[in-house]
Amino acid sequence: MTELKRVLGFKTILFLSITSIMGTGLFFGAALGASYSGNASILAWIIISLIAIYISTFFGELVAMFPKAGGVYEFSKQAYTRFISFLMGWLAWLVGNLTTAVLIVAAINYLIPDPSQIFIKIIISIALIILLNIIVYFGIEASSFVIVVLTIISMGILMSIIFPGIFLMDLTNLTPFFALGAFPILITIFFIVESFFGWESITYLSEETKNPEKIIPKALVYGTVIVGILATLIAIVSLGIIPWRFLSNSPAPLSFVFERIYGGFGTILNYGVFIALIGSAAGGIITMPRLILALARDKLFIPQLADIHPKFKTPYKAILFQTIISLIVFGMAFGKYITLLSLLLPLGLIMYILTILTVPILRYKYPEIKRTFKVPFANIGSILVALFLASLIVIWLLQEPNAFQLLSLGLSFVAIGIPIYLLLEIYYNPDAIVKVNDALAYFTLLTEKIILPKKVRKEILMLLGDIKNKIILEFGCSVGTLTLDLAEKVKPYGKIYATDLSKKDLIITKNRMKKRGHEHVIIIHDEHQVNRVHPNVPHVDAIVSIGMMGYLQDVKKVLKEMRELLPYGGKIVFVDYADFFKVIPNVAWLSKDETIEKIFRDSGFSVYVTRKKGLFWNYVYVYGIKFQQDIPYV
Repeated sequence: MTELKRVLGFKTILFLSITSIMGTGLFFGAALGASYSGNASILAWIIISLIAIYISTFFGELVAMFPKAGGVYEFSKQAYTRFISFLMGWLAWLVGNLTTAVLIVAAINYLIPDPSQIFIKIIISIALIILLNIIVYFGIEASSFVIVVLTIISMGILMSIIFPGIFLMDLTNLTPFFALGAFPILITIFFIVESFFGWESITYLSEETKNPEKIIPKALVYGTVIVGILATLIAIVSLGIIPWRFLSNSPAPLSFVFERIYGGFGTILNYGVFIALIGSAAGGIITMPRLILALARDKLFIPQLADIHPKFKTPYKAILFQTIISLIVFGMAFGKYITLLSLLLPLGLIMYILTILTVPILRYKYPEIKRTFKVPFANIGSILVALFLASLIVIWLLQEPNAFQLLSLGLSFVAIGIPIYLLLEIYYNPDAIVKVNDALAYFTLLTEKIILPKKVRKEILMLLGDIKNKIILEFGCSVGTLTLDLAEKVKPYGKIYATDLSKKDLIITKNRMKKRGHEHVIIIHDEHQVNRVHPNVPHVDAIVSIGMMGYLQDVKKVLKEMRELLPYGGKIVFVDYADFFKVIPNVAWLSKDETIEKIFRDSGFSVYVTRKKGLFWNYVYVYGIKFQQDIPYV
């Protein structure tokens, strides 16, 4: 199996950390902070910088323990339940997509301030998203080189403001310091905390980093310190050069400051800020497919997205998928910076709270695991930081109009993940199959004409041919929909062995057979049916199975066991559901007819594969015979 390639060293990871953490707050935050707390916003920058540095140590300890591509999803998987870890992965994916959208919207507004140039803005943004994803597709080395260059440009822009700006400050602009009071500082922190969002992004590159247990924790802390210093100095210089009342009304505050320092050349900065923000967006574009890869590997996302390109060693299918999603999110978010920010911030804070709390949980659960990096005062510190971040959300809800509506909208996006999780579990997780089948047994009975229409049943019986007086194995009988037809067809001396993994399904089937007087139907419960044919099943003349192929964990093993039960020329008819709800893709081996034919042929069957369209899904028919030697057709 092709794996990701470990090529990233400390310097590259440090640059990636800086650009991933560096949010729009560094470029818009001085004005945004001034609008809420005036000059006192400087305190907000200092406070959040110190807290951010401490938070980075939590991510450092976690990635040192579990250097996997899943990042926050992997940490949650170890600390919480499978369901909560999925929601964390889903939440991290939402936050990542919103962050990228915020950065691109902010970048394009800096490049083209004119609000009437909508078409040009959209075209440039789409071209940039596609270009960055193409670079990511062709390898982590090319991607990281681009990031390093963009990070150097970003830092150069900020330095070009900070160093000359210090000597041009008018300290009288900083008085009165608490013009709007002290309490608004907390609201300011809420809106500027996004400047440090991104710790999780760098953890997604763990499987492409040399010695990630040591390199990534160090890079995260150093990167956060650098961003914190730059952000605080930018705020001080901006407020020292331009009075806060004027700065707070500026849509492009750094351009305003740059013009004061360099005169008419100030507009040049717009291009620089545009490049810097695109660099930050590129950090998310590089790392997000790695999160998708981790979810897909655990079958909590489309499994095909876990494929690694054999040449470029990148999760190329996840990259293509993420490109499409990025374009969709950008299209929905275009021109809505403040709304996007208000959606992003509470969701990001919730994600960070849950991630920080995994540290004390994992210290309790796995005290024996080696930690090359440890958080100081982790137990009390995690609680205090979590409470502080939670208080920011509460204050925002109490102070900001429409905050509850925005939070509800954000949480509704998270809630969309719940039915997706259930569908994926039903489709891919054998442990969940039994629970769901038991829970939905009577629903299946009520909807059996939709799930297995009469037309499909007729086609199955036609493919089986004359089964009068034959012994038939129905592998996965569900609630007995097809069993009733088979029971009639094998009379007067035939038998049906109906097996299933759901007890409730079999209770229904048994009652239906008893009611019809079908004593020649033998019901067998097999909780391990995804891995075998029940040992109590004797030799049979034919085998029929509906909806079981996708659940089999070892297809060839089960098929070979079936082959042992059949005579030469014995028929098999398998029907499965494909393109489930026209959204969820098939189990990988059911995606191609050639793969299905080869698996059956290798197991001793000559089969024909065909696909037919249904209302909510399509049907895959696999039918043929047991052969003694390879038969070209059936």
